[in-house]
Amino acid sequence: MTRTLHLAEQLIATPSVTPEDGGCQQLIGERLARLGFALERIESGPTDFRVTNLWAVRRPGPSAAAPAPGAAIPATPIPPVDAPVLVFAGHTDVVPTGPLEQWTSPPFTPTHRGGLLYGRGACDMKSSLAAFVVAIEEFLAAEPSPRIALALLLTSDEEGPGVDGTVVVCRELAARGQRLDWCIVGEPTSVQRCGDMIKNGRRGTMSGRLTARGVQGHIAYPHLAKNPVHALAPALAELVAINAEGGWDAGNAFFQPTSWQVSNIHAGTGASNVIPGTAVVDFNFRFSTESTPESLQSRVQGVLDRHGLDYELAWTVGGLPFLTQPGALVAAVQGAIREETGIETELSTSGGTSDARFIAKVCPQVIELGPVNASIHQIDEHVAPGDIETLKNIYRRAITTLNAAAA
Repeated sequence: MTRTLHLAEQLIATPSVTPEDGGCQQLIGERLARLGFALERIESGPTDFRVTNLWAVRRPGPSAAAPAPGAAIPATPIPPVDAPVLVFAGHTDVVPTGPLEQWTSPPFTPTHRGGLLYGRGACDMKSSLAAFVVAIEEFLAAEPSPRIALALLLTSDEEGPGVDGTVVVCRELAARGQRLDWCIVGEPTSVQRCGDMIKNGRRGTMSGRLTARGVQGHIAYPHLAKNPVHALAPALAELVAINAEGGWDAGNAFFQPTSWQVSNIHAGTGASNVIPGTAVVDFNFRFSTESTPESLQSRVQGVLDRHGLDYELAWTVGGLPFLTQPGALVAAVQGAIREETGIETELSTSGGTSDARFIAKVCPQVIELGPVNASIHQIDEHVAPGDIETLKNIYRRAITTLNAAAA
């Protein structure tokens, strides 16, 4: 068993359903401390949903003295590092297991079967965390006095609401003036083979709740009521037509065109003879860098106004789009994948959101790279053990390349 696989199994065996960390950050922190990392615990959130975050930094040059084994991670702020910083970011929390009886083996008992490693978090994303740590260990064994600073940013709130995790740490780092230069997020991005796809950006997400107002009444006396569903239908048809025709924007070389989708429609009292007083529509935009929340909101409101609706509209921006143009980080990761696997990796901005959207606000170059994502959040989540080692080697090669290029 490799050291990477052993650590991955240790992490999988630690139940950490969001927002619980379960001791994963302590386990990782102790290994980093032996390498000269300074550790900081940043907690956030209410007492009934307390989130644990870890910020760990190793400054350039020789290793600093390590704390005593087993020491609790302190909450003392780490002073900013005045050097190029490469950050590995990820989450120690996992989604709930679902029905235990549907698992072939217990979700928090790492189990090998048919050449695969099974367990909750095996793919998303405890294998990536293990690969981070061992890649750093191997790099520092070969280069004990690096030119760049290395850091880890871990949270137990990625699978939850996401309001007390990475976003909190990024705000704190920005307030301190901490410089971040490159970031690799360990989200599972591969499709068929480890390394065949990396995310160099993500679409933005914005949800809306439209409440169309009418006048409730008896269905036999429509002249005494006003049906908001009837009033809403033409406006909804126009919004659907814009979406079908790709009319929100055309996308660009890195992003698909912006998409608008209805997720829920509700109206009525439950009785078949009552005209409803309101109709509520929930919808979501996944938008490219060619659009902004303001431009999309304006267009939706323009459609509603043209149709004379009496309405309320509430917006929630879940995340802005971000893009890392090909540069030092993309080249380092692409080169590492090529050297390790022979794959010419694909750059992509597809899929949902991730914590990279928060990191991109404080770090100019952010990419996501992790194992094959076919089983994430599923019963019998799994990963190929060989992919964990491949991922570790890719991370180590990327560190080596960025360190060598540092002035």
